Amino acid sequence: MTSPFDVPSCDKCRKPAIHHQVYSGRMMCGVHLTDSVRKKVSKAIRKQLVIPYGGSITILVAISGGKDSAVLLDRIVDALGKNSRVTIVGGCVDEGIEGYRKPSLECARQLCADLGVRFETVSYPELGFIEMDEAVKRIELTNDKKTPCSYCGVFRRQGVNHLAKRVGADVIAFGHNLDDMAQTVLMNLQNGDVDRTLRLAPHTENLIEGMIPRIVPLRWVPEQEVHLFALERGLPIHHDECPHGEGALRFRHREMVALMESDTPGSRHGMLRFADEIKSIHQKLDQKRMAPPEACPVCGELCSGTICKACEMKESLGSNPSS
Repeated sequence: MTSPFDVPSCDKCRKPAIHHQVYSGRMMCGVHLTDSVRKKVSKAIRKQLVIPYGGSITILVAISGGKDSAVLLDRIVDALGKNSRVTIVGGCVDEGIEGYRKPSLECARQLCADLGVRFETVSYPELGFIEMDEAVKRIELTNDKKTPCSYCGVFRRQGVNHLAKRVGADVIAFGHNLDDMAQTVLMNLQNGDVDRTLRLAPHTENLIEGMIPRIVPLRWVPEQEVHLFALERGLPIHHDECPHGEGALRFRHREMVALMESDTPGSRHGMLRFADEIKSIHQKLDQKRMAPPEACPVCGELCSGTICKACEMKESLGSNPSS
């Protein structure tokens, strides 16, 4: 008779399991969980990253000090760190959030030191933006309907682009996991935004003119498995969530995706496959749906409107008191 306190065994080695992979039915110990994640990420890197024959490539890995980007950098270094034709740089954007960014920045710096990777950082004031703590105060004073995350996401992308240009990156790697990707697909679907779906990374086969291509090697790895992998590897990670994140639209979609996955395991994979299929059909039909982006007349970054979203938001918040 099985006791309710018995620990399930790993399907492969019969050691105590630490994770039930519901969508596959597998029980996994720490060793076989890390092996599963390693294989998924290595396969994604091989598929998404194109190293020119006889040439070299520089990858900017966007890191934040959190679990996703820590696992991303760890896996990229493991897969490509010994390749003399590949240069890996870790880049972190300092948004200016008291009590949150400093400890996470130190985790990112420590990770790069542990892995022997060059570390670069840039702050919002260096980019001409006000720090997020000040931005939140101004948003509250003006009763702006946009959440702080709306501003921060746009500014942070500008920061990553700045770092990529600084280091001469050919590719930018982001640590978006399967949950993140499914949430984005759901948001695009809710908004009827086909163009954003077509622009989803990876950009291996759908390069966007004038933009440094993005890769997302963790896109098939669920968030929980990323977290367990980081713990098993002992990576330095910052666990706190941003204090300004409450009310963000993505948080609501996170709950919806989690509920769908709980009711129907495999839902996250299905949503991402759906987006990939849309992109594939678009490429096969060779449709020129998306107009090529143009340079913003204010800052020079690529945009699809009159001016880029970052300059628009910067103007609405007012000038940087330190500039």
